[in-house]
Amino acid sequence: MPYLPSLVLIVLGVVVLVPIAVRVIRSLRRFRVASTLVGDRVGDGVGLLRARSAALGVAIAQRRPDHAREGKPRVPSVDRGRQEDNGA
Repeated sequence: MPYLPSLVLIVLGVVVLVPIAVRVIRSLRRFRVASTLVGDRVGDGVGLLRARSAALGVAIAQRRPDHAREGKPRVPSVDRGRQEDNGA
């Protein structure tokens, strides 16, 4: 029976491998759950940051005069000077 030691080693290897595989699979499941939670929280944080920056852009745009939003900067002294020059 020269094959008996090989069979014993194979059975021993399987007996040792099964618990190790079970532990690895459990660890991978926990890691997947944790990474999903972290990804969700990061995504939520990024969404909030985008919303806040959009709100800030709207608030800044609302504080500007209407003509500045149209792309026509208004400089009162220069505008008066041009009107006087054109009218004279």
